[in-house]
Amino acid sequence: MANVSNKAYALTCLSPIQKGHLGGTAYSDEVRRRLQNWGVNEQSPMARVPQTYLCRYFVLDDVYYESLPGTDFGGTWYDILAIFSDRFRRAALPKEDHLQSKYLVWCCNIHGDPDTYLRGMWAAIGDDIRQLWEFCYGFERVHDADSFVAYIRKCQLSAALFFVGSNDEALPEQLKGLYLKQEFSRFVSEHQGWPAAQLQQAYQAFVQRVEPANLAGPSWLPGQSGLQKQ
Repeated sequence: MANVSNKAYALTCLSPIQKGHLGGTAYSDEVRRRLQNWGVNEQSPMARVPQTYLCRYFVLDDVYYESLPGTDFGGTWYDILAIFSDRFRRAALPKEDHLQSKYLVWCCNIHGDPDTYLRGMWAAIGDDIRQLWEFCYGFERVHDADSFVAYIRKCQLSAALFFVGSNDEALPEQLKGLYLKQEFSRFVSEHQGWPAAQLQQAYQAFVQRVEPANLAGPSWLPGQSGLQKQ
């Protein structure tokens, strides 16, 4: 099923950016500048959005052709005729299609229902959403969570690619699992060769400290990209 893999949902959205200027800066460049100032990892506004596995934003200026199509009989025949006239070579070139607008592209893997996720996103970072989508066509009609959901749904494309490894558990469980893996590896490294009795006491203290059943904490932070320091 498109967009769905187990309990994960792939959300891909292309929002056309208006053709205009803010001062001397094109709207598309202003959107790009605002994205660059958003921050990354724990500092990204998306780290405050519940159930976000992975997301990426960028501005799509156009589609580009990096090479000619593969060789076929027609292309080869035109290459031979190009010996006599360059117009045959030009006739073999592919027709280039270009976008009519530049787009704000948002790709996101989430846990659960997309409408619920989008409403939670609006509640968590509504001001950041308004700033980022401000210059996109149709966004002037977005004024609350429901209209934001409707807007994103209109801009949505079908998707089938997912971030591997996060298809089943909710984000708090994923973060807790990462934290426990990190802390247990550290515990093993630091207690090599300890006598059994001391090791047992140290392990009991370790379990009390990391609280495996407590998803609220201690845990990895949303957006965290590296190991925590003690």
